[in-house]
Amino acid sequence: MRLRLMSACAVPALVMALAAPAYAQDTSNEPQDAAAPRGTQSDNEIIVTAQGRAQALADVPLAVSAVSAETLQQTGANDIRALNQVAPSLLVSSTGSEANGSARIRGIGTVGDNPGLESSVAVFIDGVYRSRSGIGLNELGEIERIEVLRGPQGTLFGRNASAGIISITSKAPSPTFSAGAEATYGNYDTIRLQGYVNIPLSTTVSGRVDGVYMKRDGFYHDVTNNRDVNNRDRYFVRGQLLFEPSNDLRIRLIGDYTRRKEDCCAAIYVDQSMNPNIGDLNNPGANNIVRVLRDLGQPMAAFSNPYSRNIYTNAGRSYGGVTKDWGGSAQVDWTLGDVKLTSITAYRNYFASQGADTDYSAIDILYRAPNADSSRKFETFSQELRLNGTAFNDKLDWLVGGYFANEDLTVVDNLRFGNQYGRFATCRIISGGGLAALYNPAAPGCLAARPALFGAASPLIYAAFDRLDGINDRGTTRDLFKQNSRNWALFTHNIFHVAKALDLTLGLRYTNERKRLNATFGNDNTACVANQTSLLPLRSVAALTAVVDGILGLSCQGNTTSELNGAAIHDTRKEDEFTGTAILSYKPTDDLLVYGSYSRGYKAGGFNLDKSALKVPILPFAAAGGAQALVSNLQFAPETNDAFELGLKYSTRAFSLNVSAFRQQFKNFQLNTFNGTVFLVQNINGCTAGLNGGDRDQSKFSSAGNFNAAAASTGTCSASNVSYGVVSQGVELEASLVPVRDFRVGLGLTYSDTHYRNQLVGSDRGAPLDQALRLLPVKNLSNAPEIVTTASVAWTPKLGNSGLSGLVYFDTRMTSDYNTGSDLFPQKAQDGYVLVNGRIGIRGKEERWAIELWGQNLLNQNYTQVVFNSPFQEGAASAPFTDPRYPGGRQIFSAYLAEPRTYGVTVRTRF
Repeated sequence: MRLRLMSACAVPALVMALAAPAYAQDTSNEPQDAAAPRGTQSDNEIIVTAQGRAQALADVPLAVSAVSAETLQQTGANDIRALNQVAPSLLVSSTGSEANGSARIRGIGTVGDNPGLESSVAVFIDGVYRSRSGIGLNELGEIERIEVLRGPQGTLFGRNASAGIISITSKAPSPTFSAGAEATYGNYDTIRLQGYVNIPLSTTVSGRVDGVYMKRDGFYHDVTNNRDVNNRDRYFVRGQLLFEPSNDLRIRLIGDYTRRKEDCCAAIYVDQSMNPNIGDLNNPGANNIVRVLRDLGQPMAAFSNPYSRNIYTNAGRSYGGVTKDWGGSAQVDWTLGDVKLTSITAYRNYFASQGADTDYSAIDILYRAPNADSSRKFETFSQELRLNGTAFNDKLDWLVGGYFANEDLTVVDNLRFGNQYGRFATCRIISGGGLAALYNPAAPGCLAARPALFGAASPLIYAAFDRLDGINDRGTTRDLFKQNSRNWALFTHNIFHVAKALDLTLGLRYTNERKRLNATFGNDNTACVANQTSLLPLRSVAALTAVVDGILGLSCQGNTTSELNGAAIHDTRKEDEFTGTAILSYKPTDDLLVYGSYSRGYKAGGFNLDKSALKVPILPFAAAGGAQALVSNLQFAPETNDAFELGLKYSTRAFSLNVSAFRQQFKNFQLNTFNGTVFLVQNINGCTAGLNGGDRDQSKFSSAGNFNAAAASTGTCSASNVSYGVVSQGVELEASLVPVRDFRVGLGLTYSDTHYRNQLVGSDRGAPLDQALRLLPVKNLSNAPEIVTTASVAWTPKLGNSGLSGLVYFDTRMTSDYNTGSDLFPQKAQDGYVLVNGRIGIRGKEERWAIELWGQNLLNQNYTQVVFNSPFQEGAASAPFTDPRYPGGRQIFSAYLAEPRTYGVTVRTRF
């Protein structure tokens, strides 16, 4: 592992000495007057509700990062991605669709863009669970605070989570009139307007309205169509009413609506300048797929200088999409004597439609049209009830609760072959291997001549080539997945004050989960079935196997076959689970807390909502008894986590230090990966018995390093020997220093060894992993750097006696090397890097107005969020770029880039 520290030399010395997370200060669980001046940098008092009760953070025996409204404003947070800068154990990224962005805590998260997978890191906004963490990528409006809870959660919140929780609390109405507005202009023609008005409607009722509008050009330029991609065009509105008819009753009603109409998400090709494991893509002789792409019209400029952010999309294809997210909630807090009742009732409706040039090239190979036939919709009702109070002369703080949720998920897909797919498919087969001498991209079947190379089978082989050549604009007409998820739970969380300064916390949760899947398919690809009928009998001829498999694979990619037209599948899965926590904490002094804990986390199993996972493409459905007979292949098991933690928290007015050491053991870890052909969801486990290298599929390689696709699967294990397959262990440090008034320094460090165990198998029954995952054993998980440091410095000096004050703020995040691909191929590695944000400004008396200059990613650090296998673009192996680490030769890779440097000016006022 290399830690790219040298790049930090460009950071100003002050920032390097001081930069890190500035945590929530002067926060409260009660509404605040939004017009009141913000808290000064004077102490380390932090109030959170991580245990369902308002507590000082220093008294909470959990690993929690709390980020205040002031810090969020200073770092420029508009959505949860900005939390990366101030929470070292957190990483939030988005890839092919922001509808399903991924959050990771301690290196653990849910990878990919499959809506059937719930999040290992759950997102709550104002106590309401959001069904996928990517929904938190919307605008948030003005926020009171954000709490990041690390480790399993379930005995305090409505929905359980196996890796952690991001809890967002928005600014509530207050009984005093206030209003505010801000305007931002930045590069990429960024325009952002935000405002609010808070009005007391009576002595017991207050109302508040927040609104945000943002528009920004994209940071990719589509050269083919002369347009920008990955732009911003969105607005958000939230209205609230707060009823407080007495000191014992508080009712908060919230309604919000978000709409986005944006082009997302483009990708570039990875070249040697980004990763030395990539071959010379500008040399078509080294990669037959590059040669085919070039000959069909792909500009060679696409294979170099990726950080120019120039992309070459096929003319007429679009990344356009519309997202609508709306809903409402009612929270009732009612004190009944010594007992407090909390009820949170919510309804959420989320719809996202997104088109895509899915091959990410100028050649029209694969696409999704941007309309309602390529969309996902979540419709969720939830109800949470909690009772908490004290007993036995305050020796016990008890909490009991229940949770119910009903979610309808609808996914519509129209993945289609493009109008050049047939020619691309035939040329791909002809250009590699023993047929390369016949390669002619202008000829029918891409064949310069049609000699009797295949003996008596030649007419059948050439007819199959011709069918490939005519497969254009075929594929899915309309696939419809409907999934209903119904879950309910009972939970309790109790703090026993067993002796002075000694507490024992015990929590327990029972969860019952039921999911029903119904799906129908539409398809007009007749070439797949015709080629299966004519060619499958020829697979047994050794000299023809490779050619036959190539033709069948390309004509039936992703199971786009008319054999599925009109087919339907249905399935139901049920599960129940007990989870819980036990914490022993002790305060030897008022300033020091030590604790040890055990927690068990759980994330529900489900269905892979991608029909390509039903079977390998080349085999017909009829041979397996139809699609319904294969429906079990879509199921994956629930993910569980046994977590152990030791912690220390020291807090005074001027200094705080939080230290935690943790170990987490995940069984049935849910991994989603794209192997270049299909999306796989597999559970990852370890085997206590030796597999003799079987989990690495070494038998599939000859001594020369050539891949043998016909080799038998290996790596099986008896169910009695199956154990956990993923370990996350390490140490976290967070510190905050206020040496003088108006000056705060924050520091954060996470060392996380998050790795797969040895002897891996693919399910709790000991089944083998897919051979595309053979690099996983003993390696770190994707997007799980071993070392992350964060730092921040905030200085808000008074400017004389005028009432004016200044602002100087910098934060930085330094990340060690990691791999961005779930299959951990070396071509997907990302070197360590440093990100720096900054903000300077001047503020008026009582902060009634402010002018600020800001910059994010000030060093213009280039890095990738995720590298993936370019769809269908796997080239044949040839010297000098033979790569035995990837089946089939030299795969071409694409990447979703992180955002470049942005900067601008913000003007705000409050009154």
